[in-house]
Amino acid sequence: MTNPRSHHRFAAIDLGASSGRVMVARTGPDTLTLQEAHRFPNRPVRTAGTLHWDILSLYAGVMDGLRAAGSGSVPLTSIGIDGWAVDYGLLDADGVLLGNPVHYRDTRTEGIAAKAWTTVPPTELYAATGIQYAPFNTLYQLMAAQGTAQLQAARHALLIPDLLTYWLTGELGTELTNASTTQLMDPATNTWSHDVVTRLGIDLSLFPPLRHPGDPAGQLLPHVLDEAGLTTPTPVTTVASHDTASAVAAVPATTENFAYICTGTWSLAGLELTAPIRTEESREANFTNELGIDGTVRYLRNIMGLWLLQECLRTWEVSTGAPDLEALLREAAHAPVLRSLVDAADPAFLAPGNMPHRIAQACEATGQPAPRTPAETTRCILDSLALAHRRAIEDAQRLADRAVDVIHIVGGGARNALLCQLTADACGLPVVAGPAEAAALGNVLVQARAHGLVGDDRQAMRALLARTQQLTRYEPTTDPARRAAWEEASRRVPA
Repeated sequence: MTNPRSHHRFAAIDLGASSGRVMVARTGPDTLTLQEAHRFPNRPVRTAGTLHWDILSLYAGVMDGLRAAGSGSVPLTSIGIDGWAVDYGLLDADGVLLGNPVHYRDTRTEGIAAKAWTTVPPTELYAATGIQYAPFNTLYQLMAAQGTAQLQAARHALLIPDLLTYWLTGELGTELTNASTTQLMDPATNTWSHDVVTRLGIDLSLFPPLRHPGDPAGQLLPHVLDEAGLTTPTPVTTVASHDTASAVAAVPATTENFAYICTGTWSLAGLELTAPIRTEESREANFTNELGIDGTVRYLRNIMGLWLLQECLRTWEVSTGAPDLEALLREAAHAPVLRSLVDAADPAFLAPGNMPHRIAQACEATGQPAPRTPAETTRCILDSLALAHRRAIEDAQRLADRAVDVIHIVGGGARNALLCQLTADACGLPVVAGPAEAAALGNVLVQARAHGLVGDDRQAMRALLARTQQLTRYEPTTDPARRAAWEEASRRVPA
């Protein structure tokens, strides 16, 4: 019988756009199990016309989670934090937070990119940073804050996982994979892109020194240990703190010729490369070059993702009560195929509010039947996402000159069997779905590797995932009529 004390316990703090959770993993030579210790809501708050993250509520949820995670008989070996990208908190000279971080869906960055491009043209900015245009990029957020009393008083800018790490340990740092999403870095040198960023008036000295996944991030402070009920000194390990970087680290690939789709609020679809692609063709195709573990580049396109369905569910809950999601998906599976389609990457869907109406409007504007029932709207969303996945994977292969033979879907969307099958059908490639908890598993595996419990390369990490996690394979349709329907839809879908 295996001695449970031969295994190690790791806590993964995984922050998402709608909720956060603290997960506890047990690892051993052929063991990787994950259990949720605590989940807590992430509810943005609008004050004085600005949308904020309720960061203190999130920190309270983290502390509740650490109390739950530390209640086992085996002490925690380490803690790691991952979360969403681009947003940040500002600290004054005493290390005090200067207000709740602004939410990336706030409107303060409207028009800021056009202002930036008058100084640094978009072609030059992409050549320097490799980051695709998004109105909420950290670069544009910092430019929107220029001239404010808060930014003038700031001495440090910490991305969200780095801010929570600072509160837990008292140590300042900027984790590399998350920093690479800011549009402030050069992905070829893994350092700040000083020239173009300085021309735009951004003070890069606000960001503490860079840390890499696997680096020590400090020890829990004595008062944190006490509040969390932990009795032994507990280190915090730097992980790939951008949740997508952690999720890609947990892709259970057994071949190098794979594409990935990290699904959740967003769909991030692309390839794992060894060097960035910063051609003008790549910029026009709206691909981004974000950093991953072990010197890799996450070459991907950002697609709106299941946000579309999440917002519809919120609207329907208010009007008619919360739908049964499983029943809704079963009904959607029998709705007309490819009847109505929208561009799932359209910025018009970025803001919250009455998503079913906006989807219907978009369909009518392009001469398509507007979906009228929740099942029809859900089918429109999932068909549209599958086609967006197809476009992204095809474009990535062409731009990187690399063919793939399998697509891995990880994250929450891996549980959506209809989306997985539609993606396989649209792409004409097999889809391997799982793990759903990829970000937390990638977080844990980087911690375990830093503590000498997993092999040195990411292939060893992925082999452990493939041996221990439940995966489902979806084969693409072989029916000629259905294949032809997807081909025709890919030509007519709005884009």
